[in-house]
Amino acid sequence: MNLYQSLGYLVLGSRLRRMSETFLGEINRIYQNEGIEFDASWFPVFYLLSKNDSLSIKELSEQTEVSHPAASQLITNLKNRKLVETTVCADDGRRQLVQFTDKGRSLLKQILPIWDAIGTSMQELADGDAISAQILPAISALEDTFRKFNLAGKVGEKLNLIPDEKI
Repeated sequence: MNLYQSLGYLVLGSRLRRMSETFLGEINRIYQNEGIEFDASWFPVFYLLSKNDSLSIKELSEQTEVSHPAASQLITNLKNRKLVETTVCADDGRRQLVQFTDKGRSLLKQILPIWDAIGTSMQELADGDAISAQILPAISALEDTFRKFNLAGKVGEKLNLIPDEKI
């Protein structure tokens, strides 16, 4: 058992971040091996825009569950790469709508088969191990529980229950 495994919930966030970084690194290597300039961090925006003609930055922020500034920064990055463009909403001049450029649509066509291959490969990986097959339901359950559970409050309560001791 390695250090991270032995520390249990104390390092859950660190383990999830390490796993995420490793996974996203592998995904980025797939795009690189195929000669496609795409970053895995762009996936949520590309996916949502592949299903919608346009979305506001606020809608992208809400659906990806990131802050509005983070979504705006990502959109700016994609605009600088000429993959998306923004237009002012006809109904509300304060809203900016995001949509693919021709270059963005062309890139989407290149990456759609890769998404299919990744999905199939990940399903095969999960199907090969009964415990691994439970990872997505377990993550969903943990996310749902964590949203309802005030961890900082619970820890604060426990700290207040511990009598002050002189060391």
